[in-house]
Amino acid sequence: MKKVHLKRKIANRIANGHPWIFANEVEKIEGDPDPGSIVDIFFADGKFAGRGYINQQSQIMVRLLTRDKKALIDDTFFENKIRQCWQYRRQLGYTENCRLVFGEADDLPQLIIDKFNDYFVIQTLALGIDFWKPAIVNALKVIFNPKGIYERNDVPVRELEGLLQQKEFLSAPFDTNIIINENGLKFHVDLKNGQKTGYFLDQQDNRKAICNIVKGADVLGAFTYTGTFEIHAAHYGAKSVLGLDISENAVAQANKNAVLNKLDHIVHFEAANAFDALKQWSSEGKRYDVVMLDPPSFTKSRANIDKAIAGYKEINLRGMKLIKPGGFLVTSSCTNLVHSEMFLQIIDSAAKDARRKLRQVTYQSQSADHPIIWGMENTQYLKFLIAEVI
Repeated sequence: MKKVHLKRKIANRIANGHPWIFANEVEKIEGDPDPGSIVDIFFADGKFAGRGYINQQSQIMVRLLTRDKKALIDDTFFENKIRQCWQYRRQLGYTENCRLVFGEADDLPQLIIDKFNDYFVIQTLALGIDFWKPAIVNALKVIFNPKGIYERNDVPVRELEGLLQQKEFLSAPFDTNIIINENGLKFHVDLKNGQKTGYFLDQQDNRKAICNIVKGADVLGAFTYTGTFEIHAAHYGAKSVLGLDISENAVAQANKNAVLNKLDHIVHFEAANAFDALKQWSSEGKRYDVVMLDPPSFTKSRANIDKAIAGYKEINLRGMKLIKPGGFLVTSSCTNLVHSEMFLQIIDSAAKDARRKLRQVTYQSQSADHPIIWGMENTQYLKFLIAEVI
């Protein structure tokens, strides 16, 4: 077995369970391991730290798969891990649609598997896990007997690992336009061309949280994508719902979803720049009972964090100005670099500038099928707030 020895002075996070080992934490490497191969890792005192895959071209040189010295990394290892992931989701009640594997939070670094009933979408975002893709696909076939498996590795981060971006079938070809059920509603999902893996499962629990505040309400939704929050609002008894998104394709899909659920007499979607519309309509005096903001990530780079903060403040400021006194703001952020405390500070600052008082109704993170591991900041990324605007 190839060996990696760590420096004496390294961060405690490795001993405390974090799976990432950076290149500057490595003292020496024995055995000249191939990129992507499995290595044993040892602390400076010679104690076994774990076993994982290595890529010396990556800033994160090693990602740990196990702390068990007796564990053998083979096809059976991955089948057992995926079985454990499925057992955890079933215990929490996720039996149809869920994030089956959430990377580091499931001790399978850089592996994402989303389950859409009988269809699965896979992302392998590092060289070491990409090597085991055949074993992972076989495990899904053994455990689930799926109707289809699709690879959505059209992700730029793969290039940092020396991997190509690609999309392809990992099973017999199938129609990648499917329909899923969520909270008593149906949604079209484009596994091949939709954003990320085709659908945002991380908000599925949060979409239920609006059920009471939207009853009888005039609702505005911005950054709607395919309209999931807005269609939930109509389903839960909203009087009228308007959704805005800059993408014509997303708006077309959202209107299809409204028709699919026979709610198109209540909810309607239009293509518009949400920043411009919120600003213009607030100055025109338009008012809504509920404003919902679900923007995409504003930055993945610390270099642009100030722009992201400004963007979040702008949309929330404008959104609050559109809300009738006693109405509700539903707002979220999936930007990992904007941590929870920072997000709430942004909303507070926007409220003060808008001269509005907020009363928190609920504050949540991503749905529980995306588990959060304390000490691993990258596993807690979604912030979701409902507040009364007074």
